[in-house]
Amino acid sequence: MDQGLRLAAAVSETRQWDRLMRLARIGAIAGDGVNRQALTALDREARRLMIAWAEEAGASVSVDDAANLWFRVEGRLADAAPVLTGSHMDSQPAGGRFDGMYGVMAGLEVLCALKDSGETLDRPLEVVAWTNEEGSRFAPGCMGSMAWAGVKPLAAFAETRDAEGVRFADALAEQLAAEADLPRRPLGGTVHAYIEAHIEQGPKLEAEGLDIGVVTGIQGSRWFTVTVMGDSTHAGTTPVSLRRDAMQGAVRAIMALNTLTADPTDVLRFTVGSLVVEPGSSNSVAGMVRFTIDLRHPDAAVLAEKGDAIAESIARVIAPCDAKVEERFSATPLRFDPELVASVQGAADALGLRWALMPSGAFHDAQLVASAVPSAMIFVPSHKGISHNPAEFTSATQLAAGTRSLAASLAQQAKITK
Repeated sequence: MDQGLRLAAAVSETRQWDRLMRLARIGAIAGDGVNRQALTALDREARRLMIAWAEEAGASVSVDDAANLWFRVEGRLADAAPVLTGSHMDSQPAGGRFDGMYGVMAGLEVLCALKDSGETLDRPLEVVAWTNEEGSRFAPGCMGSMAWAGVKPLAAFAETRDAEGVRFADALAEQLAAEADLPRRPLGGTVHAYIEAHIEQGPKLEAEGLDIGVVTGIQGSRWFTVTVMGDSTHAGTTPVSLRRDAMQGAVRAIMALNTLTADPTDVLRFTVGSLVVEPGSSNSVAGMVRFTIDLRHPDAAVLAEKGDAIAESIARVIAPCDAKVEERFSATPLRFDPELVASVQGAADALGLRWALMPSGAFHDAQLVASAVPSAMIFVPSHKGISHNPAEFTSATQLAAGTRSLAASLAQQAKITK
């Protein structure tokens, strides 16, 4: 039997599930949810538990300057570039038990399967828990993977503050002091390949009865803030014909954007997720409305065309109000390494799993790591597509199928042929 299949066969569905459920008790909230944000005491408690399990599996443990947590099992050729897997352990304030945490646990379970099976890979295998992927405490997200990949220096985040006014630099220093017993490693390094396992956070796999999503890339995003300016006047005394009603202007703008972004293929994602009204009184005409736009698509040309047309579409309908459109974030679509994607696909085939090629609609650490290392992702189904929510759920069997696919894929990448 192929080494990857032997490793996959040693994956324990029960052990992985039980450990995920134990971790879910750290920061548990109502409805089976988790609030365990980055660089907090709860985060440290969860990390210590993972460290104990990793050491039990025979892994060495270290931490880098961004508090990314590393587990390593040596290969037959210790000097070879390692194969890497992982994800993140931090959650949204009202998050679920699986987002991010599953990917780190899947990597740990592969280490356990290595020990149980007695297999030795050619290359070393490393598992990483990236710091602050969610960005819910310190924005932006993916700070740990950005710093590791060299996308942005760690110092760029130092003055970022959370809602309580705590500096990121201070929270990071506290985290590193708490783990001063661990060996410190530098940021960056040479890695042969990176494969991240994650829940889908969407409904496609469940709806189509599939086991695995072979992720081809991550769709691009453009975020905008639109401020509609009118005049705040008395709701009872100002004739409608004489008003500069910012709320009505915002409604017209959003309707125009719905038309602009209409997509019969249902691939383009257009979301107005936040709306602020001033003065916010029920008997006052709105003088200002500010709303956000999240625009996503896997094709850079479509993203450029639609995003560039937003300001003009609003300008056509906003009178007698005025509007200002500001773009505050953009990320071009990313395509994962084709050979690595094909390798993941082959592993799923070898295991008899039902799979589909698909892009990721959400950000992941893999998006940053891919700038430095050949990368790919594996998705497992999400019940009803729910994520960032206590109702987030993926069954133990579905999670184990993803971990077996990950194990086989990592073993394939760890082979060194002469």
